[in-house]
Amino acid sequence: MGFNGYVTAPAFYLIIAFSCLITYGIYWGIRHNRRILFSVFNSLIAVVKPDEQTFTNIGGYVGCHANLYPREESPIVQVDATLTLLPRHAWLYMPVSILIMRYDRLFVTVHVKPRLPGEGHLIETKYAGFRGPEITNAWKMSRDTIRWGRHDFHLYYDTYKVRDRLNGFIRQNPDPGAVRHIALVPHQRKGFVFLIPGEGRVDLSFAPVYEWMTSLAA
Repeated sequence: MGFNGYVTAPAFYLIIAFSCLITYGIYWGIRHNRRILFSVFNSLIAVVKPDEQTFTNIGGYVGCHANLYPREESPIVQVDATLTLLPRHAWLYMPVSILIMRYDRLFVTVHVKPRLPGEGHLIETKYAGFRGPEITNAWKMSRDTIRWGRHDFHLYYDTYKVRDRLNGFIRQNPDPGAVRHIALVPHQRKGFVFLIPGEGRVDLSFAPVYEWMTSLAA
């Protein structure tokens, strides 16, 4: 009897401690993800300055989708943003999620009125090699590998004009900040931007890209 009590008591306290740790993890994770979510979308609103906006929650505290509508005279029709966050409130699943996602992800689509000057991509080599997007027309385009800030990027372009525009943007903005992919897709009348929110303030990283795409569409 005493032996059984000696064995089960530590196990009981271990279960209590584990439960407290999981509860704390849930509270901490929700609070942390909520802070990131508000920071990201407040930054996007500050940059786009929309007349209207709508938000859709994705899976509780692991993401959100936004539709931002700039003023009517803007060459930008609409900006869509999807933020997916690591499940910081689910500590048991976090290691698996880090292996699959690696980091928080912010995908922004910029819809433009006029046609863009050509197709081009700036994509970080590490991101391209780890669950990065497939560039459909990569085989049609020329590709250079360049250094942007502390990172290597592939530069895809279908015309020298697009190459010069992308290189000019890099010269004006020597640090990519949170940006890991910029794409111009003229046949869709869209620009795409992928950012890692944890790599820097979203407003400081996204604002130059948004202003540049606006100038291309003006």
